[in-house]
Amino acid sequence: MDNTLNTEILAALDALDASNRRRRLRAFECDANRLISTDGRRLIDVCSNDYLGLSQHPLTKSRAAEWVMRYGAGAPSSRLVTGTRGITFAVEEKLAAFKGCEAALLIGSGFQANATVIPALAALSDTLIFSDALNHSSIVHGCRLAKARTMIFRHNDLEHLAELLRDNNSHRGRRLIVTESVFSMDGDRCDLTALVALAEQHGAALYVDEAHATGVIGPHGRGMVAALPSSVGTVDVVMGTLGKSFGAYGAYIAGSRALIDFLTNRCAGFIYATALPPAVLGAVDAALDLIPTMDADRTRLTTNATRLRSALHAIGLDTLQSSSQIVPAIIGTEAAALAAAQRLNEAGILAIAIRPPTVPEGSSRLRFCLNSALTDAEMDEILSAIANNGVLPAPTSPSPSQPPP
Repeated sequence: MDNTLNTEILAALDALDASNRRRRLRAFECDANRLISTDGRRLIDVCSNDYLGLSQHPLTKSRAAEWVMRYGAGAPSSRLVTGTRGITFAVEEKLAAFKGCEAALLIGSGFQANATVIPALAALSDTLIFSDALNHSSIVHGCRLAKARTMIFRHNDLEHLAELLRDNNSHRGRRLIVTESVFSMDGDRCDLTALVALAEQHGAALYVDEAHATGVIGPHGRGMVAALPSSVGTVDVVMGTLGKSFGAYGAYIAGSRALIDFLTNRCAGFIYATALPPAVLGAVDAALDLIPTMDADRTRLTTNATRLRSALHAIGLDTLQSSSQIVPAIIGTEAAALAAAQRLNEAGILAIAIRPPTVPEGSSRLRFCLNSALTDAEMDEILSAIANNGVLPAPTSPSPSQPPP
């Protein structure tokens, strides 16, 4: 091994340790809604994205097992090499209908989708991208890989976006606005109706990441895009993941038939990747049957998120503009956030500390992600741990709403 490389790697790890930013993998076993740590303690999970508990639902598990036995453990290659199974086409058609779009395309992961679809679209013409300041890292990487000029507008500041669009009105190529519908770290929502209107006013295309909205928000969990009145307009590109509310794995793009046909020919993340395996397709197929029937679960999730925000506010912690099942508790420094997570861990609650560079400097936080499988007793236990003096400290510094330039 190159000793110089190893030395540099160790120095980089030491620097991460010194700044309280080093990440480490931890081992857990899963038992229903509890995680079992290596020391045998059972922890309530309030940090996963399994918002509807479908990863453990009998129907998703049984259909995944059934499709493995019928179709095999894996996919043999890229869909353009060995062809596409009928079950894959069927799930894509079912997804498109669920999202209210003409067609859908399955892709390996959410990161893979954003990081490769955005460059594919940008390559169509001289594209100018307008991206929300708090967009997910996968979108940031997609914009970088696109090698297109990218303008960052202040988080959810549509006046700033409108100003940037006006200032670049003479741009002859395409203008592409990219946003999340529910933001992954702050738990707030974009003003999608206003964004659609702004995009149409300026002749821009609109790309919306629905990863954290689908399954939870909108009519029967179909997402924020599906909740738009027909009179408002449309979203050009809808992206979503299958590893959150769907309880499975993978991602999809939904939109026009022409969009999907184009991505089949030009999206590297689709062309050069192995297809999703039958077990995943079976789980997604089952989830598509279940999600529209789970309005009571969505109501429960909303109620519990409101209770959690109230409990955090009661001890003086900022939850920003959260209005979803994602509830940030802003702590401040990395060390303070890690200490708060450890105290909750000792109280039997698994809530992970999120630190820079994932979030802006000075806004390290505990990121609570609730799921509808939490029982009343478990919610009471969570709220009791939060209310216990000393479990969560007061913030150590003001929490900026924007990342550093």
